[in-house]
Amino acid sequence: MITQLSGTLVAIEDGAAHVRCGELTYEVLVPAADGMALAARIGQDVRFHTLHYLEGQGQGSSFWPRLVGFQNPADRAFFELFTTVKGIGNRKALRSLQLPFAQVAEAISMCDHALLQSLPEIGKRTAEAICVELKGKVDPFVRGIAGAVPGQGRAGGKGAPRAATPEGALMAAAHDAVEVLAQLGHPKAVAREMVERALSRSDVPEKPTPEAIVELALR
Repeated sequence: MITQLSGTLVAIEDGAAHVRCGELTYEVLVPAADGMALAARIGQDVRFHTLHYLEGQGQGSSFWPRLVGFQNPADRAFFELFTTVKGIGNRKALRSLQLPFAQVAEAISMCDHALLQSLPEIGKRTAEAICVELKGKVDPFVRGIAGAVPGQGRAGGKGAPRAATPEGALMAAAHDAVEVLAQLGHPKAVAREMVERALSRSDVPEKPTPEAIVELALR
């Protein structure tokens, strides 16, 4: 089983990071929460803590190996716990987890159905099921908000990450840019993809503001 993968990040496309390791390039699926930050690291060395699984194709007639990559072991452990909820598979979890994992864990701990329902593909019944099945199991991940999980802070405002670190500042700016694009009429999912593409451009500023990101996204 592949548990770690290090190499050069060459692209972020459709929810997957492409990592070059020597002469090989691996496709690593990444949670929505990490997509925008990774888009700003194209060309840099990265390390993923990975989850290796087989994905059924053609109604289960064949299987393809998949890698899911996380920034740290705590995120990988939370993802594995999250996918124990009935009806939440790996792909759905990857799309749904667009907020820092510690923030999602806190919402589960507090039975905050409204925040959980704000996540893609999580409806009322699924939010209730998540709280029933995981409440009491997520406490170690909630404590990650205080610093056990690098780069993730307690949420403020409209679910934006706290800008306590350069990475946090980038994520906060990217989050605000998504909100602006959504207000301009772009669906949230499309807005996130636009921001990810903007952050992967070669002309992105070293410390981009939300306005600069929006401008690049609309070019």
